Amino acid sequence: MTTQELHGSSQSPDLGEWRDKKRYLWLMGLIAPTALFVMLPLVWALNHWGWHGAAQVPLWIGPILLYILLPALDLKFGPDGQNPPDEVMERLENDKYYRYCTYIYIPFQYASVLLGAYLFTASDLSWLGFDGGLGWPAKIGLALSVGVLGGVGINTAHEMGHKKDSLERWLSKITLAQTCYGHFYIEHNRGHHVRVATPEDPASARLGETFWEFLPRSIFGSLRSAWELEAKRLERAGKSKWHWSNDVLNAWAMSVVFYGILIAVFGVGLIPFIVISAVFGFTLLETVNYLEHYGLLRQKNSNGRYERCAPVHSWNSDHIVTNLFLYHLQRHSDHHANPTRRYQTLRSMADAPNLPSGYASMIALTYFPPLWRKVMDHRVIEHYDGDVSRANVHPRMRAHYGVKESA
Repeated sequence: MTTQELHGSSQSPDLGEWRDKKRYLWLMGLIAPTALFVMLPLVWALNHWGWHGAAQVPLWIGPILLYILLPALDLKFGPDGQNPPDEVMERLENDKYYRYCTYIYIPFQYASVLLGAYLFTASDLSWLGFDGGLGWPAKIGLALSVGVLGGVGINTAHEMGHKKDSLERWLSKITLAQTCYGHFYIEHNRGHHVRVATPEDPASARLGETFWEFLPRSIFGSLRSAWELEAKRLERAGKSKWHWSNDVLNAWAMSVVFYGILIAVFGVGLIPFIVISAVFGFTLLETVNYLEHYGLLRQKNSNGRYERCAPVHSWNSDHIVTNLFLYHLQRHSDHHANPTRRYQTLRSMADAPNLPSGYASMIALTYFPPLWRKVMDHRVIEHYDGDVSRANVHPRMRAHYGVKESA
């Protein structure tokens, strides 16, 4: 085994008997896109018992899952601590079962969006026990829940978008259409992975930068980068940047067509649902972007180029529950080292810095800058052995940390 792999891989297993103990647990990825359907009987029962206020709570299943259940489960079950042996990697990589686990996300995702659109706009939900339609507290919870499945969908699209297979790349763009974030397909693969952990990357957060500062910088910086990357690609091919093969334009067109049809079917009253769910969905992506590389910096070589991306340039977490929910996204260092590697074969890396808990636990912290900095800033400084000049420091905070401006 390589020296970069953690516990569970140092022993030599009987490879004929080795089995992926998480094989069927990957179906946990379907929790987000099926949660609304699962909650409907509970909504009906609560209304049937006369608990009409409580009957609105299950429609908040997305935020409840994200901010309460997943952090609690991460705390209970802790880190995974095991990697697949090198000798089974090829076999595991080629097992198509794992990619089907991501493909099946998409029909459930869009079925839930349609269900959410119907519930949001329906004026008669007596079959669920409501007197008329939903009130705004229930509508907001419903839209946020659909936003959560959209945010998890971006991660599913992320898994498929890195692959060479053209079907998976198109499925990636289809999955991104719900959150109107189709340009992520371009920027993440050809922008973020090139500039990660540098000041030039809009999706790499800087030490001392609050999430609320980072959010607009990443949203608009990534959008601008994606457009420029596609414009240059088409220019090299002798085509206009407005050509139909522009992957930013055709990805956005999917969102326009999809939501245009939904508004035609359900009416303009659906627009708040679309805005809330899409914005919350892509904001969850940006929250994860914020915590994945916070304060980490690739150093420049003598030739002025940045060093190659290494495990030390990504924050990891091996907490098993959120990793199952997010297809090993938290094993982020191995992902950057091997972008086309499928999620089931991603490994924990021994020299990668680790978050104190899973992504689900850390997301809520990002909203409160003083708490976030109390938890994370000292970890960044310790990662660089106290030499803050080696970190990716927000320009506003350079004087605070005593970092001299570069010449």
